[in-house]
Amino acid sequence: MKRPAEWVYKASLFLTGQALSLFGSSIVSYAVVWHITLKTSSAGLMAIAILCNFLPQVFISLFAGVWADRYNRKTIIILSDLFIAAVTLPIAVLLIGGMKSFTAIFALSALRSVGAGLQTPAVSALLPQLVPQEKLMRVNGINSALNSAMMLLSPAVGGLMLGTVGFAYTLLIDVVTALSAVAIMLFIKVKRHLEANEDTPALSQLKNGLLYTKNHPILGKLLIFYTLFFFLITPAAFLTPVMVERSFGPEIWRLTANEIVWTAGSLLGGIGISLWGGFQNRLKTMALSSVGFGVTFALLGIARNFYVYLAIMLISGIFMPVFGTAETVLIQENVEESMLGRVFSVVQIIVSATMPLGMVVFGPLGDVISIESILIVTGLCLTLLSPFMLLIKVPKNNKADG
Repeated sequence: MKRPAEWVYKASLFLTGQALSLFGSSIVSYAVVWHITLKTSSAGLMAIAILCNFLPQVFISLFAGVWADRYNRKTIIILSDLFIAAVTLPIAVLLIGGMKSFTAIFALSALRSVGAGLQTPAVSALLPQLVPQEKLMRVNGINSALNSAMMLLSPAVGGLMLGTVGFAYTLLIDVVTALSAVAIMLFIKVKRHLEANEDTPALSQLKNGLLYTKNHPILGKLLIFYTLFFFLITPAAFLTPVMVERSFGPEIWRLTANEIVWTAGSLLGGIGISLWGGFQNRLKTMALSSVGFGVTFALLGIARNFYVYLAIMLISGIFMPVFGTAETVLIQENVEESMLGRVFSVVQIIVSATMPLGMVVFGPLGDVISIESILIVTGLCLTLLSPFMLLIKVPKNNKADG
């Protein structure tokens, strides 16, 4: 039997470790939201928790990309997981000991957000060091499918743990999965990437990364679209549970079904893109996915039967990993290795900042007009916006200098 190529072994270990890490983090994220909801039913406290989960990533991402280009990316990923385990364990112990403070939970969310912000650019930048360029689309698709599978399992496991052993012990799952991910990473040998000049001050490297992104023949235009894209998908991402409760009923099973069918669709989409590979023109794949989002979001606003709504939500979920995989591979194929960390940190900043901004706009608006109307309008805007992506010209030579 022919032995798999070395990159297959490395990529398999890497994806397994990252899936475990995501699994634990997702369980804790759901547990925090449900714990606050069950204990307080306070929208204000929930808003604080969301801000604690997003804002630290925005700030740390400014420098996380510089560090991912400047230092060993494998080491950064390991240290990030160790940091998350180190801040989660003592707070879990304090809660087990009887501490009731929500301040500790907010601090936990903020510190874990710092760890995630440090890790994300390094993870995205490391994959091209492990996988041949022509295999990136398939491997990123598999990664999306694995992530979707973990996201599908985590609400069920989180709910089971929260109901049986309680919130504090549920936090310990992330400690175990983070340490397991670290152990797996130790077995992966990663070739040294072309590092940014360590003699250059970090602020100068940050500035160089921002200028590189702005002046790049693809990235500057792509990220303008990316900002608009994430702003327009915010209502579907955050307001559909409220819409389900208002329009179809407050039963828990409806809210659970809403989350599960979206994640199931994402799982199908991840498997599909890993098998299909997408169009050779990554922008064409992204534009098609974006149109799919726009149409299905508008249909969600029109649906009057809950089961029809769920079917549309399932289809909508398929497009997320297709879009995300094509976008990730487009960057990996067209950005210099020494700049990948900084570019992915800019993407992370856009996502982490744009969606809360979208909630500032669409959240209050959803109390004035129907969420269905918001979904129809944002879906149509997204559909009309999508074809403009195809006007961006991709250079024939990869790793454009910008």
